[in-house]
Amino acid sequence: MKQNFELMANYNQLMNRRIYEFAESLDPGLLHQDMGAYFQSIFGSMTHIAVADIIWLKRFSDHAAEFRSLAELEVLAVPASLSELLCDTLEDLSIIRELLDSIIIGLTLETQPQDFDQLLSYSDMSGIPGERNFGLLLHHFFNHQTHHRGQISALFSQVGVDIGVTDLLQIIPNVEGFVEA
Repeated sequence: MKQNFELMANYNQLMNRRIYEFAESLDPGLLHQDMGAYFQSIFGSMTHIAVADIIWLKRFSDHAAEFRSLAELEVLAVPASLSELLCDTLEDLSIIRELLDSIIIGLTLETQPQDFDQLLSYSDMSGIPGERNFGLLLHHFFNHQTHHRGQISALFSQVGVDIGVTDLLQIIPNVEGFVEA
């Protein structure tokens, strides 16, 4: 699991960088245009990923392992809603995204195999308490990001921008000596 989470953290950072690079090429009006997506615009969808990441990483801070990598989260407040606007500009959101991706990579490097089997207690956005397996919550965390980046990719496509191949396969190392057909 540890190797998988490290791979996902690197994939997450790579794909976020790609999305942000393409977003920089868009006219700000187009970036913020309501395109009928769940979080309205490309910017709104990018913001939602950052918001959810902050919420989950703050929850992960309550893990018994007391991950040092999560200390950097202190500069970020817990968002009040899943659609909270963290900032108004792509430049400011990029700074938050870079910080989050760095924290996520640090977290996956710091975790130990025994950490994944522990239960994590937390409350959802409605205040309803829950307790779940930390390793499975990490799977959810990365799956959530991938899901919404897929939506963002579709929004880019709607405005005529092809962000290229986004498959995880592109960063999975090939077995030495094996030639793909």
